[in-house]
Amino acid sequence: MRKLNFASGPSTLPEEVLRKAQDALWDLDGCGIGLVELSHRSKEFGRVLDGAEAAVRELGGIGSEFAVLFVTAGATQHFAMVPQSFLGAGETADYCHTGVWSGKAIEEGKRVGNVHVACSSEVGNFSAIPELFTWSAAPRYVHYTSNETIYGTEWPAPPQAPAPLVCDASSDIFSRPLPLANHALIYAGAQKNLGPSGISLVIADKKFIESGATDLSPLAQYRVYAAEKSLHNTPNTFGIWMIGEMCKWILSRGGLAAMAETNARKAKLLYDALDASKTWTPHAQRGSRSNMNVTWRGPGPDIEERFLAAAEAKGLSGLRGHRSVGGMRASIYNAFPVDGVERLVALLKEHDA
Repeated sequence: MRKLNFASGPSTLPEEVLRKAQDALWDLDGCGIGLVELSHRSKEFGRVLDGAEAAVRELGGIGSEFAVLFVTAGATQHFAMVPQSFLGAGETADYCHTGVWSGKAIEEGKRVGNVHVACSSEVGNFSAIPELFTWSAAPRYVHYTSNETIYGTEWPAPPQAPAPLVCDASSDIFSRPLPLANHALIYAGAQKNLGPSGISLVIADKKFIESGATDLSPLAQYRVYAAEKSLHNTPNTFGIWMIGEMCKWILSRGGLAAMAETNARKAKLLYDALDASKTWTPHAQRGSRSNMNVTWRGPGPDIEERFLAAAEAKGLSGLRGHRSVGGMRASIYNAFPVDGVERLVALLKEHDA
């Protein structure tokens, strides 16, 4: 019996996509060779790659001015790749600090050059998206994390910045309509909404990536991925196939607007239960709450542990909060079923004082 997987990633995938993956692993589209056995230079995989890019573009409404890249790395790799590529000597990059992952991106930026923290929610224990900004004189780019997985906050809209935006969209990519205006580069680890771990999707303005440094190794340059269609070396072929299939799955359910409605409905069920509770306290403030990662605390560790044990006994897995903050977290990404959220709400009420 499969459990309900509330883990923050790798996370729940649709059963129909997993079943299709089973068949593809044995024999991809009747070619007689399994997906993970095919050469990345074969015509069969060429069709996979073209199909995945086409599905990404259709789902996201992505025009030809943007490159769609598949990078065999998680989002953390891009924390370093971005400043290495685009933060030159004497330049400053502005960063928005909303939690652990933006903090790690800031650390990597500082290894390379000047970093200015334009806004931060650290004083409020990262419970809300910042409202006050202090931009540097001429930022090369502005980096933000659209959804903070650990603290459960999400930007309602991108920051109105004076420079091109670079976004870590790992936790909410394709969970809602994709904002492209003023974005130079969007990157996302696939393991939350798009597929397995070990691969990331990048959507990048072609002019912006051509402006990057040229003295880096090939796999550290976004332009190489664009020029060689993500095939400079052997990519994560299975991951690319899965991203394509997940995009097709979202399209089959009405696209990003429909997905956003479903995700908002799931999140509201859970937040309403937490707000009405005498025992549980949501971490994120209204107006900044994530529809992907709902975080909350109990009155003490003993009560939290009893709840987590009861959840596991009922097949509700992965609800323990990140090790750095504790508490509970329910990651309810695109593929997570509504009835799974309803089962969690029922358990919360059972354990309410």
